[in-house]
Amino acid sequence: MNFLVSADKNWAIGKNGRPLVTIPAERQLLLKETAGKTVVMGRRTLETLPGGQPLGGRTNLVLSEDPSFKIRGAEVCRNMQEALDRLRDIPSGDIYVIGGGSIFKQFLPCCDTIHLTRIDYAYDADMRFPINLDQSPEWVLAQEGEEQTYFDLCYTFCRYVRTKRSTDIV
Repeated sequence: MNFLVSADKNWAIGKNGRPLVTIPAERQLLLKETAGKTVVMGRRTLETLPGGQPLGGRTNLVLSEDPSFKIRGAEVCRNMQEALDRLRDIPSGDIYVIGGGSIFKQFLPCCDTIHLTRIDYAYDADMRFPINLDQSPEWVLAQEGEEQTYFDLCYTFCRYVRTKRSTDIV
């Protein structure tokens, strides 16, 4: 399973249910990587997508505990186990978790690859990625692209891969 996430220097990923910044090249990467695949997200992440609608040309799974929540173009799962049951027959490499923070935390034990847009800035944020990948012995930086800029904001596309699983991961 893959994660697609952007984080600042302090592993912050959002504030008030919104991304810290929108970088067009990152959006293009999301669309390219996930085309024809399955994306998993929370309801608040769905609301940050263009028009608050599921991504076309993909299978969209949205996690929401709200029993009345429904959205055209997506399958709604009420909890992680329901989502995992739905994902069971999909190749792991074709699954992309795109947020938010609680969804990343829940699915982290299932993840093998993290596509990270590393932002060279420290934002005022209230949501952090659940783990500092640079300090975790379970993860290694497998690929790091050239530094890029969006106006005056510097960022780098990175790919981390899991090297081992801790004993507490089922």
